[in-house]
Amino acid sequence: MAATPTGSPNQLQRVLAATELRVCIWPDYYGITYRNPRTRQLNGIDIDIANELGKELGVRVRFIDSAFPLLVDNLLGDKCDIAMHAVGVTPARTAVLAFTQPYLRSDIVAITTANNTAITTWADLDKPTRVIAVQAGTVMEPVMQRALKQATLLVVKPPMQRENEVESGRADAFMTDYPYSQRMLDMTTWARVVASPQVFHLTDYAYALAPGDRSLLDRVDRFMATINSDGRLRKFAVKYRLDPILIPAADRRKPAQTGG
Repeated sequence: MAATPTGSPNQLQRVLAATELRVCIWPDYYGITYRNPRTRQLNGIDIDIANELGKELGVRVRFIDSAFPLLVDNLLGDKCDIAMHAVGVTPARTAVLAFTQPYLRSDIVAITTANNTAITTWADLDKPTRVIAVQAGTVMEPVMQRALKQATLLVVKPPMQRENEVESGRADAFMTDYPYSQRMLDMTTWARVVASPQVFHLTDYAYALAPGDRSLLDRVDRFMATINSDGRLRKFAVKYRLDPILIPAADRRKPAQTGG
């Protein structure tokens, strides 16, 4: 990590001097950083945590729409100070970004239609003629590229395209995580979740920053430790029904054990 040049403000000093924390979010991430299409209001665990962090630092929070394919460019291009949208900690990302300690851990699940009789179990996914969709830039893309041996992988980019591909029948299923699966169950009548009978590929979720000076990263880690110990983190997780994937405090420095 490069040191901050003498006399130049570090990342935390810049935020405090600007009295503003620029937070990149993915506004389509249900339960995490979701913009309600009717009210245009943001809600989710990371919206609540970011606002709480802003209060702690005494600065306003400005949310900046982003997406996983834009994650690295937006952070390295100084378009935001931190990405707070449950960013999966992967080797490719850790090679170019810095991460806080993780706070959520999710496996990958499949979403198919309720009336799809060809896919009833996890073993039905990787078969000839199956089409499995993933969103570009997400954790699921490289994982499924390695995992699928017989099925065709369909990588989509526009928002909601993977859902449209499955609902229309052009794809048999799409791969997602626990938070997004809850959106599908809450907001559609056609979706059905198919989960692996054993651990498939666990991913830790954390907040991402540009590498180099660690002042802001270390401050966020201290803040997260505080809200974990005083119960605020669990309160936010329960509010959005994410407590099943909240990492116990004792496990936060242990990497996820992945399979598949």
